[in-house]
Amino acid sequence: MIIMIRKSYIIALSLTVLTFGACKKDLLDTNKNPNESETAQPDYLLANAIKSAADNYYSTTNAMDASLLFVQHWSKIQYTDQDRYIFTNGSFEAGWKNFYTQSLADLNVLIQLGEQQNNPNYKAVALTLRSWVFSLLSDAYGSIPYTDALDIKKLTPKYDDQRTVYLELIEDLKTALAIYNPSGNGIAGDPLYKGNINSWRKFANALRFRLALRIADREPVLAKQIITEVLADPAGLISSETETAQLTYVGSPNQNPIARIFETRDDYRISKTIVDRLKALNDPRLSVYANKTKDATPEVYVGLPNGLTTGDASTYGFTKTSKPGDFFTKAIAPAIILSYSESLFDRAEAAARGFSAENASVLYQQAIRVSLQYYGFDATAIQTYLAQPTVQYDASNFRKSIGEQKWIALFGQGMEAYTEWRRLDYPQLQPAVAGVLDGKIPLRFIYPGGEQALNKNSYTEAVAKQGADLLTTKLWFDVN
Repeated sequence: MIIMIRKSYIIALSLTVLTFGACKKDLLDTNKNPNESETAQPDYLLANAIKSAADNYYSTTNAMDASLLFVQHWSKIQYTDQDRYIFTNGSFEAGWKNFYTQSLADLNVLIQLGEQQNNPNYKAVALTLRSWVFSLLSDAYGSIPYTDALDIKKLTPKYDDQRTVYLELIEDLKTALAIYNPSGNGIAGDPLYKGNINSWRKFANALRFRLALRIADREPVLAKQIITEVLADPAGLISSETETAQLTYVGSPNQNPIARIFETRDDYRISKTIVDRLKALNDPRLSVYANKTKDATPEVYVGLPNGLTTGDASTYGFTKTSKPGDFFTKAIAPAIILSYSESLFDRAEAAARGFSAENASVLYQQAIRVSLQYYGFDATAIQTYLAQPTVQYDASNFRKSIGEQKWIALFGQGMEAYTEWRRLDYPQLQPAVAGVLDGKIPLRFIYPGGEQALNKNSYTEAVAKQGADLLTTKLWFDVN
């Protein structure tokens, strides 16, 4: 009897194991999606990396509630804490995480796929875009996880100082430029240049040029060497508006992220600072940068001072102050990454510094002309504007001439405008009316609280070297 029971138990157990094995196989088969690839597709990765980076670049965290306010392109008429420089260690969490976990993660995989699939153009594009995203992070925070970033074996990545990051990115772009091959395998999933490798090469050179200027006040000899290399590269620089690096959005649900906010919110106005400056210069771009007040006013365009309390801001009136222009808040508004105009301003600055034999004044005027043409102004309006003494290039103070006009041309591009304002020190802005930083304007973003909690040792080491984790701590590139 015991033998019979034992035999029955063994048979039952065997059947159970076989059944479980069969069920496991069925479950695995069921969980496979026949309509999706089990391996990452480079075109999907590229498109998503570009879209997620552009969305984050123009996001509330990085732009609307931070850099656009600091650089006084925009202001806030309600919920004004950010315009008064009131932030917590959670304020910048989303912007930091989205760059690392979305854009950079996709681009790292794309680099690997480019190597595995013997398509160097995917690798080069990914290196170019990765350099842009890492530069945004370092521009904003200073020291950042770079060398150890996105290595799953390193859960507490060390921070690299800003100098190291910039120099590594400049080398990464040099590597990208060396492996771009216009005659090689094509790329897909490219909403910036539709697979035009020559345009990508020009963008990479323009970005390398931009980063050379980032280090120019600290290491002018090296900056000049890099700029000399770029100008000698047959690939060239961005040389027409069609080569501007920009993502053109479409309708909902893939609309410009700023448009998405403006569909339901009414928190933002154009800053009084830039309105006053545009009026003083008789700058025709005012009609593009700002909407007319909803209720008719003698001024037509009315900017709101930065950093008012919510109570004081509301007294200016929602219908008697100007919103940022529809050009920037419509669903299809482009996300500009690096424009033709900016590239010309960069060349003008390099010439002014003696880094090239080009003519700084000519390039300066060309940069302004291109900016005005971009917004549809005709030759007569452009020439009238350029002829004004207040717009003429001042060779004795290139920082002022280029800094002020670049600040105007970069309207709406919060993070880049904010970086260039800190680097060139023009225009000379006044702090928020009711700011909380003792009469100072923020000079950086503060690290997100998640870093303090999950990467404490690396965070502590970085802060010890760079300076206190405060909005007012100067970064390495910000010399003056």
